[in-house]
Order: sequence, then C-alpha cells, then structure tokens
Amino acid sequence: MDKENLSVTMIGLGYIGLPTSVLIASKGIRVNGMDINKEVVSSLNHGKIHIVEPDLQSEFSNVLKKDYFRASSIVEDGDVYLIVVPTPFKGNHEPDISFVEKATNSVLDKLKSGDLFIIESTSPVGTTEKMAKFIFSKRPDLVDNLFIAYCPERVLPGNVMYELVNNDRVIGGVDQVSTNKACEFYSMFIEGELHRTTARTAEMCKLTENASRDVQIAFANELSLICDKADINVWELIDLANKHPRVNILQPGAGVGGHCIAVDPYFIASEFPKESQLIAKAREINNYKSFWVAEKIGNEILKFKLENGIDPKVALMGLAFKPNIDDLRESPAKYITQKVMQSQNDIEILVVEPNINDHHVYKLSSYQIAYETADIVAFLVNHKEFSNLKYNPKKIILDFCGVNKK
Repeated sequence: MDKENLSVTMIGLGYIGLPTSVLIASKGIRVNGMDINKEVVSSLNHGKIHIVEPDLQSEFSNVLKKDYFRASSIVEDGDVYLIVVPTPFKGNHEPDISFVEKATNSVLDKLKSGDLFIIESTSPVGTTEKMAKFIFSKRPDLVDNLFIAYCPERVLPGNVMYELVNNDRVIGGVDQVSTNKACEFYSMFIEGELHRTTARTAEMCKLTENASRDVQIAFANELSLICDKADINVWELIDLANKHPRVNILQPGAGVGGHCIAVDPYFIASEFPKESQLIAKAREINNYKSFWVAEKIGNEILKFKLENGIDPKVALMGLAFKPNIDDLRESPAKYITQKVMQSQNDIEILVVEPNINDHHVYKLSSYQIAYETADIVAFLVNHKEFSNLKYNPKKIILDFCGVNKK
C-alpha cells in the first residue's frame, strides 16, 4: 500500500472512530470521516472535537491544518473502509448489529475491486462473514476482488491515543489474503504486534476479553456485598488478599458500565445460553450491584429523616462509567442517580460530574459546593477531583468506589 495515494473512509466518528481517524491521518494518510450526526460533522470541520480524550484535540488540530482529515455526513470514496459504529443490545439482551448493517449498506455502491473493508465494531461471532455474504450478494463483481476483515479495538478511555498505537491487535480476515491485506494496512500506523487469525476467532476474542474482565469485576463486587454484611472493610481485605503472590483481585465499584464490558458478554450469553453460565451470572451480579447501591442510598436517606426529623441534602458524585472521562454510556452511576431521584423526588439532590459542562436531564453542581452543602455524600465514580476533598466525619459518606479507602 502506498500511503501517499491511499484514502481511508471512516464510518463513525465517536470515541473510537475519531481517535483512529486522527492517528491514521497523522501518518500522512487522507481520511474521510463520516457520521450521521450533523452537529458532530460541523464541529469537527470547525476544528473542535466533541469528546474528552487527552492529547486528541492537539493531534486533531494538526491533521486538520495539514488537510489530511475532513468530516462529512455522506460517505466519500476511499480505498479502505472502516466500520466503527455502535453495536448495542436489544431489550432482551440480544446483540443489535443494525448499525453495522446500515454502515455496510452505505458503502456498497462505493466499493471497487482491490478495496479493503474492515469492521472494528464489537460484533457477535459470524458478523463479518454475514456482511461479506451481503456485499457479494449485491455486488457479485467484487467476489475474489474485495478484501474483508475484522479487527476490534482494545483501548482504555483516557489513554486512547497511546494505546491505539502501542497495543497489540488481533486481525482476522474472511480468508488469508484478506488477513494479510488488513495487517499491511494496520502496520502503517500500529506499533504493537499484529496477530493473524480468522474473522470468527477475532470476533470471539474481543468478546472473550471483555467477558473475562466482567467476571473478575463481578468477583470484587460480590466481595463488597459480603463485606458490607459482615462489617469488613472490603478495600483493606482486597489489599491484604493481593499480598498473596498469585492473587490479583480487582477493585469493586458501583457496577459495570461502558460500551464494552457492560454489553459484550451478552453477545456470548445470548448465542450460547447453556454454555455461558459463569458469564451470564457475572452480568447479573454487576447489574445487581448498581441496584444495591441505589437501595443503600435510599436507606440512608430514610434513616437520616427518622433520626433528624428533616430531609437531607444528598450529593451524588459522578455520572461517567469510569474515572476521569466524560463517557456516560451504560453508566451504573447514571442508573443509580436516576433510581435515587425517582424514589426521592421530595428532597434536594445535587448531581456532580466534573468532566461535562451540562446534561440534558440532570442539573449539574460543582463538586466542591455539592460536597460542602450535602448531608449525605455518595461517591459513585472515583474521579481525580474527589481526592482533593477533605474528609468530613460530620457527613454521612457512602463510598462505593474507593475514594476514601482507609
């Protein structure tokens, strides 16, 4: 591949699509980014990104200045087509690949002989093969003339720009030639090792990684439930248990959120319900932890009313699905906030999220003011700002994420 004459079309400019576009463009490869959100397209073409991610804005400004990137609400011609769109689940926890299907359909008329078509969206096993069959059914002229592969991302929000470059990638084509072609493309901007496999194995690998993490988090969350009942400090317990040379227990939280760990295990459980007993149970435990946290806050509110004869002011600290980012997708903290506000609509609740300026549902408060004025403070996300708050023994502190571990 000649990067000077190469053109990449990116379908989806979200938390993965935009950073990936910027990385590719930074290597001198022209990228045409497409997104259905016209406000996002307009914002990007005016030089402003719409997500919070360290180093992304400066890198984006550089590639925009050099004219290696532009955003559009229509699909532009390219030589490589990357599908980076959401794959949520339906109400019954079955995977919804309609966004991938629509994205594939949107490039159908643009594809030409010799092009490379890659899906990065987290997908159920067999999705890449299904899209290949769809493409060839509509464009039989492309049979044996189009390279098709799957390559999932595996980055950590808040460190995306570094991990996109340095993390290993698993790349699986629908055939060996497609795998090799995709590896040739990724080697132009990835420094991590590229591991070749089949499309089906690559799809399952992504799901397996996140299901494994979900199970490990479920163990920590279950421990926190047990320790609460046994009057044991779970943070101290885990710290001591981890002194064992072969034990590495994760930290508990208010649940599990995000676009990967809270979703991907369902893709396995829905397709293999009899075989995925542990995976399904881990999802159940992590979802229950959020419900339990909401009930715990509600009980403390009731206790305060009974003991003091007045309604408390309550601060709910954090809305994002993990510390120090602005991403609220599948956030347990957001679910907890919603449940508490629905059940306690007669008291003053201060909602805090330092990584966003405003929210269409919740009126946001300064974390300092919320902490100072609240009678009950519930830490739902361990944002770095919260570590600056001086512990006040006169307040009721409910720490569900380890802000005050000792």
